[in-house]
Amino acid sequence: MQPAPSLLWTLEEIGLLVSNSGNPSETLSNIVRLIQRVFATDVCSVYLLEPDRSTLVLAATVGLREDGVGRVRMRTTEGLVGLTAEGVSPVVVQDAATHPRFKYFHEAGEDPYRTFVGVPIVDRGLLQGVLVVQTTESRVFKDDEVRLLATAGAQLAPIVAEARTVGHIVSPIHQRLANIASNLWWSWDHEATNLFRDLDPVLWRQCDHNPLVMLREVPISQLEARASQLALHGRIHHTYRRMQEYLQSKHTWGARHASVLGARPVAYFSAEFGLHESLPIYSGGLGILAGDHLKSASDLGIPLIGIGLYYDQGYFRQRLDQEGWQHEDYLDVDSQLLPIQPALRNGEPLVVEIETRTGPIVARVWKVTVGRNTLLLLDSNVDGNSAEDRELTARLYGGDDRTRIRQELLLGVGGTKALALLGVTPGVVHLNEGHSAFAALELIRLRMDTEGIDAYEAMRRVSTQVVFTTHTPVPAGHDRFDSNLVEEHLGPLRDALHMSWDAFMGLGRVNPGDWNEEFCMTVLALKTCRRANAVSSLHGNVSRAMWTGMYPGVREDHVPIGHVTNGVHVQSWLAQPMRQVYARHLGAAWAEHSHEDGFWDTIDNVDDGELWETHQAQKAQLIEFTRRRVIAQSERRGDSPESFAQMKRLLSPDALTIGFARRFATYKRANLLLRDLEMLTSLINHPQMPVQIVFAGKAHPKDGPGKAVLQEIARLARDPQFVGKLVFIEDYDISVGRFLVQGVDVWLNNPRRPLEACGTSGQKVVLNGGLNLSVLDGWWAEAYDGLNGFAIGLGETHSSIEVHDKRDASSLLRVLREDVIPLYYNRDRDGLPREWIGRMKRAIRTLGWRFSADRMVMDYVLRAYIPAAGGTSSDSSPF
Repeated sequence: MQPAPSLLWTLEEIGLLVSNSGNPSETLSNIVRLIQRVFATDVCSVYLLEPDRSTLVLAATVGLREDGVGRVRMRTTEGLVGLTAEGVSPVVVQDAATHPRFKYFHEAGEDPYRTFVGVPIVDRGLLQGVLVVQTTESRVFKDDEVRLLATAGAQLAPIVAEARTVGHIVSPIHQRLANIASNLWWSWDHEATNLFRDLDPVLWRQCDHNPLVMLREVPISQLEARASQLALHGRIHHTYRRMQEYLQSKHTWGARHASVLGARPVAYFSAEFGLHESLPIYSGGLGILAGDHLKSASDLGIPLIGIGLYYDQGYFRQRLDQEGWQHEDYLDVDSQLLPIQPALRNGEPLVVEIETRTGPIVARVWKVTVGRNTLLLLDSNVDGNSAEDRELTARLYGGDDRTRIRQELLLGVGGTKALALLGVTPGVVHLNEGHSAFAALELIRLRMDTEGIDAYEAMRRVSTQVVFTTHTPVPAGHDRFDSNLVEEHLGPLRDALHMSWDAFMGLGRVNPGDWNEEFCMTVLALKTCRRANAVSSLHGNVSRAMWTGMYPGVREDHVPIGHVTNGVHVQSWLAQPMRQVYARHLGAAWAEHSHEDGFWDTIDNVDDGELWETHQAQKAQLIEFTRRRVIAQSERRGDSPESFAQMKRLLSPDALTIGFARRFATYKRANLLLRDLEMLTSLINHPQMPVQIVFAGKAHPKDGPGKAVLQEIARLARDPQFVGKLVFIEDYDISVGRFLVQGVDVWLNNPRRPLEACGTSGQKVVLNGGLNLSVLDGWWAEAYDGLNGFAIGLGETHSSIEVHDKRDASSLLRVLREDVIPLYYNRDRDGLPREWIGRMKRAIRTLGWRFSADRMVMDYVLRAYIPAAGGTSSDSSPF
């Protein structure tokens, strides 16, 4: 056992250091060295509380990695250091790794250390940080040693407070960059994104555009040097100020038009959210739409809280083998590298519990800041859950029906419980697809408890606040569960609602008396909402026809399902060069008006050459990106060196470039072009008017036919006739999609009508200068005017799938051969395709405002949210 050090000598030494030093950073370094020596420990460190008072940062150390200073960060709810801060009292642990609050931070290099002693540093009653000592060997610290360390912490407090005030311990620019990175606002603000990229373009690409990873990888000294070298200090401070102005602004569209939501916000439930590639909790269109909805709600100033699930393995990473077959890899995501924090209630991490017949499911709740709004994510990987339930939120859309119903129970019921525990009373509950329909049942239970009414009266009152959006145009695509699964998981909730088994099952059946009918989540949502909508005009027709059986005696066109056509968040998908064109010609505040009818009319005044050259520059970036990705794919597969040389030359900036990227479901017909290979070969290899195609997309792990379509295209890409001209980019995500929609000349979309509910990928192309070539389905059926793109067919369908596909394939090739290709290559003496550019401008003018997420969210606010929240001054027509 170590002898207790001299109290007087240690305090005198510390007092001298504190009083004689003019540099807080140097003082702290001297202090930790002194305490480490006097207490005979292997490590001594000081952690400072950051301005948000919820994060601790390593400020000085001896024993841990020096480059961890300023980079090792933890929340006050994490680890033993956080425990010390939370309790504002000493924490002594003889074997740290066995403590339930132990958390490993690899950047700190604390692997060999066992014993931990932490004491709070408090100045004038306020916590400033934590003083920590650690030892390699297990050691028992006597009470007087702990008291002495606490006393040292007390004398440290004034200098620590000064350090936090003047910002000498952690680089001020590092702090500001970390603050920017903690709010996903940066992901759609081009100045913020460019700022992170310019710090280290190579590292930015390597860390998948994740600024938190980047800030952990770059030592503070190097960050400061880089910022000085590139004169970035001004840009960093300017971006930080702009973010604060954005967050604090009261002059928003929402403040003017939706003030009723200020006290009772919108609760927006979705099984996935596609906000940025660095937060992999999405798989495809539904998640991307939800992410764009949150971003536009933030921009417009609509008070909204998103509720979803935290998938710690996300959706799968895709790789193709030598034969072109898809393989799925699931990788654990380190929550430390994501912009998430625990949601707190009364200073403690929020935990929800959902009862089932076989025991409770417990989940913690994470919080993501999305501009002005918040996203809550429920995570079942917590102590106390069974092994099965800890894996419940591991993967998006994985597992069987039992996994699916438990996920949806957690999303709907758990999400509603989380809101209640946080004291949030939503004025509107928006169910984005049927996955979250169980939320309505929990809302009914809460209304019964608070108002002393029965379930049916509670349902009537709750339904006025519920908005339901359906996305699925085929009956088989809606989640259905057998009665045993429903009773196992919803039984306790049914008991609380005082409903019989038959009555409860009837809530999820088109025909309540049909005992053979399974429980359908979409039916439950439709029965518990007052306002329901599809996501395009055509999809509204399809949905009303699909669910007419729920409304006996009601004409199909009177079935209460309307439509709000989806739109895209312009700032998230628009390329920087095109953004600059709009700023020059439409004004610096163009984005704030991009949803306005008539705003884009002045695009006709933009010089044809400027618009064309801007899009060609974006195309060059796409080609560079594609080459880089395909070379990496070839290296991973171990392809021959000769193939690398080919990959470096793939795609030509002069060739008409077509993009096709989406989920590889068979109805999306990615291989429609391949039905006439001879014709396709002649088009791709035409000596004067060549065509090149870039494919990307994932097939669901259980979709064998979809995987076969993908493999067919991947093999064709390696055929000598198509090498370098037909390309497949693996592991489709937001980043890949961004490059594609910004750089292609033509966006190809050929689903089997009417199975595309909306299809927003083509909308992202419009303002980037691309043209759509699409079947008249989804959004394109209401968007195409004959001159703002190209149509495949006339909107016909056929009872025979073979006839339908053959006819559409023929039409696709004919439109390419007779319209698209000749128009693209018809150049004037300046080398410009004037008629093609005319279509680009017409597409921007007629489509840019209509299919923006701002317009979409405004439609929801005016037609659904405000009426649901009881905020209308007059209303004479139902939604």
